[in-house]
Amino acid sequence: MQRRRIGKTSLAVSDICLGTMTFGSTCDETEAFRIMDRAVEAGINFFDTAEIYPVPPDAEWVHRTEEIVGKWLKNQSRDSLIIATKFTGPGHGWFVPPVREGLTGVDRHHIRRAIEGSLRRLQTDYIDLYQTHWPDHDFPYEHTLEVLSELEQEGKIRYAGCSNETPWGLMKSLSQAELHGTIRHESIQNNFSLINRRFEDSLADICRREQVSLLPYSPIGGGVLTGKYQDGQFPAGARFTTYLEKGPRQQAMVQRFVNEKSLATTAELLGLAKELDINPAAFATAWSKQHDFVASTIIGVNTADQLEEILPAADCTLTDDVLVRIDEICGRFPYPLG
Repeated sequence: MQRRRIGKTSLAVSDICLGTMTFGSTCDETEAFRIMDRAVEAGINFFDTAEIYPVPPDAEWVHRTEEIVGKWLKNQSRDSLIIATKFTGPGHGWFVPPVREGLTGVDRHHIRRAIEGSLRRLQTDYIDLYQTHWPDHDFPYEHTLEVLSELEQEGKIRYAGCSNETPWGLMKSLSQAELHGTIRHESIQNNFSLINRRFEDSLADICRREQVSLLPYSPIGGGVLTGKYQDGQFPAGARFTTYLEKGPRQQAMVQRFVNEKSLATTAELLGLAKELDINPAAFATAWSKQHDFVASTIIGVNTADQLEEILPAADCTLTDDVLVRIDEICGRFPYPLG
């Protein structure tokens, strides 16, 4: 497992990060422990979670993921691991989060409440990378950054990052950090995969020029790139199968990820992966981590067996010829996720 620096920080993380958003919902505590143990054994030192995990966010199981990670973490060498978590974004936008009565914000009150809860559940006294789960573009960035700077000075966090951010939002946050002398966003955690390459349009250039690292999530497109949804299939227990039974927000996500363009792209990529004798999940992950603006690619699994399918990506480097063929395939089906 190779290690890369996040942004301008001293954090040297494995180029594969273990995401934990299924822990406590579709993955129970026993299996989560097996997954985390195997991840460390394979050389992964970077773990990502959030205060509203597991997903889909639900009051029935909110906070369970951090609790599970915390139980496991207390028996590990804390200094050997890089732990990232996220505080909830504004609750007046695209959905109402199941924390703090849904009245969440990115202000001092809510960030302070969030950090104390995460530290308690994770059973640690500091967070290596503390991220805004999604932004509030109508709230002054400098106010949020000032609070994060206070937490850094108090030793509760080491560095800050953002997630689900836009080009304008990332540049605005960086300019305000420079103007006010606060902590800055060293990373951005956005969706990025072979069926969602929008990050390359402008955010990739910002990351390169400003030395901000992408921590891409959903590198296998929510499971689409494994081929499990080809030919109209919706396997029992699969994420988007269960989402069909949820509310309008989850159902809309199914339509966004599982559509004619995404399935057509996947069909050709599966053929290429088979030709190269590479597991599709490892193939998609290898492509993700091969970008110069990526520090670590976040993978998510429900079982230790699924982790084994992805781990070969650690030693996989796609040749220039293969990358050209991938670009040709993606070029025939631009923007599958819209």
